[in-house]
Amino acid sequence: MEIRPAELNTVIRTFANEAEAQIAQAVLDANGIDSLIRDDAGGMMPWLQWLHPIRLVVREADSVEAVELLDTPPGPTLLP
Repeated sequence: MEIRPAELNTVIRTFANEAEAQIAQAVLDANGIDSLIRDDAGGMMPWLQWLHPIRLVVREADSVEAVELLDTPPGPTLLP
């Protein structure tokens, strides 16, 4: 299924840096929710992060599930 950026229009979270946004995007991707990071002009203007936070956007229909996934605390680890 092709993702059309116009469909991804609901901001569910903002981030101070791209690494945090990519981790959250990976969580959504692993759970079958398409998302898009709207950031600093594709890395060409990183100073924009100081003025405007990086936004993680999803389809409106997926927004409630996406927020619940990101708000869920991590489960137990396999390490003792």
